Amino acid sequence: MSDTRTAAASPPLPWLIITAGCLIALLSFGPRSAMGFFQLPMLADTGWDRTTFGLAMAIQNLFWGIGQPFFGAIADKFGTWRVLALSSLIYSGGLVMMAYADSPTWLYIGGGVLVGLGIASASFGIVLAAFARNVAPEQRSLAFGFGTAAGSAGMFVFAPLSQGLIDALGWSDALVWLGILMLIIPVLAIPLRGNSSSGTQKQTDIDQSIGQALREAFGHQSYLLLISGFFVCGFQVAFITAHFPAYLRDISIADSYAVLSLALIGFFNIIGSLASGVIGQRHSKPMFLVLIYIGRSIAVTAFLLLPQTPSSVVIFAIVMGLLWLSTVPPTNALVAIMFGTRHLGLLGGVVFFSHQVGSFLGVWLGGYLYDIFGSYDPVWWLGVVLGLFAAIVHWPIKEQAVERPVLAPAE
Repeated sequence: MSDTRTAAASPPLPWLIITAGCLIALLSFGPRSAMGFFQLPMLADTGWDRTTFGLAMAIQNLFWGIGQPFFGAIADKFGTWRVLALSSLIYSGGLVMMAYADSPTWLYIGGGVLVGLGIASASFGIVLAAFARNVAPEQRSLAFGFGTAAGSAGMFVFAPLSQGLIDALGWSDALVWLGILMLIIPVLAIPLRGNSSSGTQKQTDIDQSIGQALREAFGHQSYLLLISGFFVCGFQVAFITAHFPAYLRDISIADSYAVLSLALIGFFNIIGSLASGVIGQRHSKPMFLVLIYIGRSIAVTAFLLLPQTPSSVVIFAIVMGLLWLSTVPPTNALVAIMFGTRHLGLLGGVVFFSHQVGSFLGVWLGGYLYDIFGSYDPVWWLGVVLGLFAAIVHWPIKEQAVERPVLAPAE
């Protein structure tokens, strides 16, 4: 049941915290969303195939997912700033290593493992958990919309920035400069100091150990359904992020439309994320997620079956942008509604791990099946089917707090 309390009854939003978190989301999401621009120039210089690049990006997404629950738990216990400062070093190091990789192994370590862990320790799960600890429950969906929109803005900003750096400096030096930018994160993270025991909302949570929190979550049907559905989101968006520029070249669409399309996805993603935050604050979050996944399947089906022209690419990018990360605010808000904020970094991270398993398969299968069939069509159609599956599993999710027995004191 959606919270119907009015904004007038809520305290003011903590704008310094939200602004800092939004800038971090913009920076952390930016290079990751621009990886597709590096694929063809890198492969042209190194002689590697698309399966190699696809596997590196798949590893990146997988380690993003693996790292998120752990970094979320560390931030919950030891503080958000420490995790974000560590992230800047890991992320920057991974981008630089990717820039100078002279074998697929170093590409997998730098662009895969390190960049993945860098994103895991600075992305939505960390930032939105900090928001949740400082924002009233009835305002969380809106605050999450701001944070998600900022990540979308990273895609909008870094698509032309990355392509411009590649054109001016080459793909290798472009990666180095993106790595340098990541070193700004610790300064921006200062207002986000604190852990799950701090913040204005800490008094609303019960005392649980990590083990108790995980047992409770994995025994809750709606949480398990949310995990299974978010897998599909990762599959769909990661495939497009990594392979869409190459796909457009394959269908003889000018390279400029690859930059334009990802920039449009990023721009309209901002609108979609903000709208998602507002809609999720007023209407059923599970049903809103059902409509998002159905909308994605319809959009991809229309794009594949109708004539593919520069105009259709632009329209597809706009529609997908509106639906792109609009799943994040209601998904994270549902976790907070179910379990509170004490272990939100951890439990939100577990949900996001499922997202990143989907991302791994979307990116890897994109390259692998392309090298087998010479076409991306099998992965496109698989994404359509999975979108319908996600709509089905979100339908029965209950938007309410878990019923808790009396718990033993935390260990």
